[in-house]
Amino acid sequence: MVGTVLQEPAHAARHWHRLDDGRVQCDLCPRNCRVHEGKRGVCFVREVKDGELVTDSYGRASGFMIDPIEKKPLFHFLPGTPVLSFGTMGCNLTCAFCQNWKISRSHDLQTLGDAATPEQIAAAAVQLGCRSVAFTYNEPIIFHEYAVDVAKACHAVGVKTIAVTAGYQNAAPRAEFYEHIDAANIDLKAFTDRFYREICGGHLEPVLETIEYVHRETKAWLELTTLLIPGENDSDSEIQDECSWIAGHLGPNVPVHFTAFHPDWRMRNRIATPYSVLSRARRIARATGLHFVYTGNVHDIEGSSTYCAACNLELIERNGYEIDHSDLTDDGHCRRCATRLPGLFEGQPGHWGARFESVTIGTAAPTENHEDT
Repeated sequence: MVGTVLQEPAHAARHWHRLDDGRVQCDLCPRNCRVHEGKRGVCFVREVKDGELVTDSYGRASGFMIDPIEKKPLFHFLPGTPVLSFGTMGCNLTCAFCQNWKISRSHDLQTLGDAATPEQIAAAAVQLGCRSVAFTYNEPIIFHEYAVDVAKACHAVGVKTIAVTAGYQNAAPRAEFYEHIDAANIDLKAFTDRFYREICGGHLEPVLETIEYVHRETKAWLELTTLLIPGENDSDSEIQDECSWIAGHLGPNVPVHFTAFHPDWRMRNRIATPYSVLSRARRIARATGLHFVYTGNVHDIEGSSTYCAACNLELIERNGYEIDHSDLTDDGHCRRCATRLPGLFEGQPGHWGARFESVTIGTAAPTENHEDT
């Protein structure tokens, strides 16, 4: 599947306006970067050229992989199926713990070693047997134009689209973006503004606004992930506050994933998250009334399996990314009590398992196995 490399990387950006002092303001995210001619915003891939905002990452990627959908993580959306995943480079947050910093913090456009048109990506997903395409590895909000066009091409051939995102997004681009997204896993990185300010270079409230918007105003299936970092966002009170907010604003059926931190980027002096922290967070969440709470980045069959909210029957048993057993009907109901499991289920869960396959769609060097953002 060899495609044509796009010779001109700069592509017209959307969601910006000119300022009276000659600068250009990017309106894509709450940073609202005000950029001089020839300079770039915090995300690095959006630049002012000849008085216009352009993006360098349109049509270009840091690599393409076929992943298990559970890696996103999405547990209630086409479970057991492969997903064609790709990212670009850069990010609009500056998380000190970033576990994909080689692409999210890169300022080298050679990071974008692959190139593919939206139509090539959609066609590749069909040819490779992937039911969905995921925008992941770095923040998809900053390759907004490319993601939207890829999503349109995917929908034209019956392929679903997934965003793995931090949700740090302004209202107008958010509405345009999610018009074309079928499922999202949003990182709720913590539940204090202090954490977002000091560790991520952002704020909590815009993320909560995005989460509520996706849940209330779109058709996209939503799951949430919180990476628990010892001593930073793992206190009982903060976990309780987060779970109470989720229960009150979203209801009990939005799946929540508590995942383990491992030392990386600028937080290599911290300890990895003990399993006990994740299991404690799961107990707090379930006691708060949340029905579907998972642990991640650890081996925990109980914490990664799905149970019926009505009768507690184990509906999907997971061992890592492998699905060992299912008690779901083909249309996603409990075989014992017939309660519907929230999410998207089409037939029995697949058996893609824990395979990861690097693929070439355009012109590419071999890709690394990236973490989902």
